[in-house]
Amino acid sequence: MIFPGMTAFFRRHGRQLRLSAAALLTLLLLADLAFPPSLPGSASHAQVVLARDGTPLRAFPDRAHIWRHPVRLDEVSPRYVEAVLAYEDRAFHWHPGVNPVALARAAWQWARHGKIVSGGSTLTMQVARLLEPIPRTLAGKLRQIARAVQLELRLSKREILELYLTYAPMGGVLEGVEAASRGYFGKPSRSLSHAEAALLAVLPQAPSRLRPDRFPERALAARDKVLIRLEPVWGQAAIVDARQETVIAQAVHEPLLAPLFAERARRLFPRRQRIDTTLDVGAQDSVEQLIASRLALLPPRVSLAALVIDNATLEVMAYAGSADFFDDERFAHVDMVQGKRSPGSTLKPFLYGLALDEGLIHSESLLSDVPQSFSGYQPGNFQANFSGPVSVSEALQKSLNVPAVEVLDRLGSERFVALLRRGGLKLELPRGATPNLSVILGGVSVNLESLVGAYTALARGGVAGKPRYTADAPREEARMLSEGAAFIVRDVLEAGGPVARLVNGGVGARRGIAWKTGTSFGFRDAWAVGVSDRYTAGVWVGRPDGTPNPGFFGANVAAPLLIDIFAAVDETRAPQRTPRTPRTPPANVTQARICWPLGTRADGLPPALCHQERSAWLLQDTAPPTFADRLRGGEARYTDFRDAETGLRVRAACATGAMRAVEMARWPAVLEPWLDASTRQRALPPAWATACERAQAPEAGLKIVGIVDGETISNAANGAAPILRLEARGGREELIWLVDGQQIGRSSSERSLAHVFSESGRHTITVLDETGRYDRVEVSVR
Repeated sequence: MIFPGMTAFFRRHGRQLRLSAAALLTLLLLADLAFPPSLPGSASHAQVVLARDGTPLRAFPDRAHIWRHPVRLDEVSPRYVEAVLAYEDRAFHWHPGVNPVALARAAWQWARHGKIVSGGSTLTMQVARLLEPIPRTLAGKLRQIARAVQLELRLSKREILELYLTYAPMGGVLEGVEAASRGYFGKPSRSLSHAEAALLAVLPQAPSRLRPDRFPERALAARDKVLIRLEPVWGQAAIVDARQETVIAQAVHEPLLAPLFAERARRLFPRRQRIDTTLDVGAQDSVEQLIASRLALLPPRVSLAALVIDNATLEVMAYAGSADFFDDERFAHVDMVQGKRSPGSTLKPFLYGLALDEGLIHSESLLSDVPQSFSGYQPGNFQANFSGPVSVSEALQKSLNVPAVEVLDRLGSERFVALLRRGGLKLELPRGATPNLSVILGGVSVNLESLVGAYTALARGGVAGKPRYTADAPREEARMLSEGAAFIVRDVLEAGGPVARLVNGGVGARRGIAWKTGTSFGFRDAWAVGVSDRYTAGVWVGRPDGTPNPGFFGANVAAPLLIDIFAAVDETRAPQRTPRTPRTPPANVTQARICWPLGTRADGLPPALCHQERSAWLLQDTAPPTFADRLRGGEARYTDFRDAETGLRVRAACATGAMRAVEMARWPAVLEPWLDASTRQRALPPAWATACERAQAPEAGLKIVGIVDGETISNAANGAAPILRLEARGGREELIWLVDGQQIGRSSSERSLAHVFSESGRHTITVLDETGRYDRVEVSVR
């Protein structure tokens, strides 16, 4: 019933009342805007870097040295949320930030007993106090109420509850349920038991006095009070079981997994309190343990770095930037995943893959692993010996330097670098330098991160990708190789060759790992990078300051660790390993028989032109011919003439009888000294007929002197190993001397070269000049 007087009052003063209400509301809104509540910022707040499953990798405290792990509501056990709401604020979901009934009850109890008996603060009011220091006075209580209302106007109930879950004090340097759960119990808050949830629900009431790691008896008593109150929520049986649990808490310690990665993540995302990354805890722990097991075998000041990427997602599974985060002598805080270093031979797979795409080679193209000069650049092999004629596959598997330079010389250094950069591999050249042939042997700088990203192309159809550290990071991809070239290169590397069979008993090839090693000049950097169906991984070993480590190279120190990392990550991520299925070649990759020395298909070639037959992978069904001879002009396939009666070599100008034409296939001039006896007999023409004996054979004009072919050499009278002075006549410019295929030195055409024959047996001595002429003799040493 409305009294007539009140109706008249509202008629007379209604407009003024409405204006007054509007003015009051405006003042309140202006005050709210002028004095907004404190909400979490980023400038000085704690940060935590998490693995993909939420496990903390590393926590960075705020200025007050508080560890805080921001957590979402759905990541916390419902038991804890039920305990907090039942114990702290049962009306949380319906009040506007303030519970007038609770405030009135608290005020009445305080007035009656002269002290605080129960609190009247809602969960929202507690959050307001957590975010902003408020004095515990009547004025402070009013301010706290105002702040609570402001929070309710700005945030949802879920957001307010998540702030409490993150900022509730939990004793010592810990804040929030996640930090407390992991700090005290070593588990995520989603796995809290009934007893643990009740303990952490009451802990913010007196965090220092109830710390379970220091005062377990007090914590137990407080926990049981909460459990008794929660019996209507959880049931009697759950409460009885929970009260039987003892309070056992571990000492709080800082999480420290992938510490250098965590530092990097913090720099990448300075405004995030919680940084969720892609790292896998099991894979990361396995990699760190494997690295730790190698430390005793490494010299002082030598560090290690390793990176593992998931091929399907490009997400980083494991990241180790240094060998030991606590050993400053090993440059503990230098992140060598990012450090720019010489890659050694690790770029060779891309060279051969790009040469395949350019139509220069197939997998069995004939290359020359012999001493050569490329416009004054004279590369040597790591083992200081030479193999003579080799295929592309053999050159890659053995990591031979001279054949790689030969291919790069044909492809072009500038084009090679440009194609790598187009594919996402960022190479750094020395200041003021332009690409040259040394690029393929490590004459550039690259870091482990970009190198591993580039190698993913071998397992992803030729498409390389940039490693991703967070699930929301964009996918950055670029085509490095065609799908067919990537398949062929991976198949060659997966086959392994002699080097792979020596590393860990050849287990890498059996597990389907295609990998390549590299060693930079002076043993400064040892690399191993490889791919499997699921992962791409890389390892770097060396001193970050660039000091050489003689005897430490990719195959003996980096490759064994790489193979172990693949095995460990596979075991961690897929304990029940399924059998490998053979990979199917792309449609543009075929196999065919090819012939040396021409390099073309064997189909239709007469035996005289096919000295050696091999099975090759072809791209686009094309078999490019062997590179043109660098030292000798003319076609590789040519017609020679024989005396019809004697079979000796003749020319029309000097023939005395009938001639017959013979088709011949010519080997590159630099390879002729390296051919075995049977191949030489088929490949080289016979002696000249007497009437044509002045004609020049490739080896004519250069002659070893002072030693007779077949000569026997004995030790000196005192038993010392014999010393021969090697000398030749008729050569041009510099002479190259080899014993049993291994280069022993160089000399001018006017000087001799002394060599000690320390091993008995038969030895082949070969001399070559820069025009491709050669001579050889065999001696026996007793």
